[in-house]
Parts: sequence; C-alpha cells; structure tokens
Amino acid sequence: MVTMTEQTPMDLDERSLTAVVQIFKAVSEPTRVRILFLLSQCECSVSEIAEHLDLQQSTVSHQLSFLKQLHLVRSRREGKVIYYSEEDEHVMNLLAQTIDHTRHRTVN
Repeated sequence: MVTMTEQTPMDLDERSLTAVVQIFKAVSEPTRVRILFLLSQCECSVSEIAEHLDLQQSTVSHQLSFLKQLHLVRSRREGKVIYYSEEDEHVMNLLAQTIDHTRHRTVN
C-alpha cells in the first residue's frame, strides 16, 4: 500500500465531487437500481419497464428523466415509442460488481 508521504494525493475538484455524489445518489434509490439493472440486460420502453418491474408508468418516466440527466441512460425513438438503454458503462459495471459482491459475500 502506498502511504501519503510516498505520493501526493490528487485533489478532488468541486465539479468532480458533485458528479460523484449525483451518481451515488442515483444508485441509492431502489427503483432506480431496479431500472438500471433491467436496462443493463435489455433495451426497454417505459411501458415494458413498468410492466416488468410492476411500477406505474409515471414513476418509471420520472426516474428515467433523472437517470437521463446524469447520462446513465439514453433513449431512442422508434415511431411513437421511446426505448431506453444503458449509457454509462462505468457506472453499470460498478452496479454489476456491487450486485455480484452482495450476492457472494459471506455474512458474519
């Protein structure tokens, strides 16, 4: 392990700090985690997400809007239907690793 005296720590600028906090805020809400997990597996419309997760479409739309502002999901239109998919591979990998960790950890 490197000690503080061996390495100069990088400063965490305010902009980066704010972005990190927003991402952790996004994945700290169960509905958003469920949506992100679903979208990590397939592209879905709002109605498909609502049906699969047993949620109201308005709830799904609200959460997708929040996730889209953070660039965690993207959308594409096909006729009248908008489909959503994951956008940020880094965050999705973090989510997958966290889920895997919780499934395989030993409870003491």
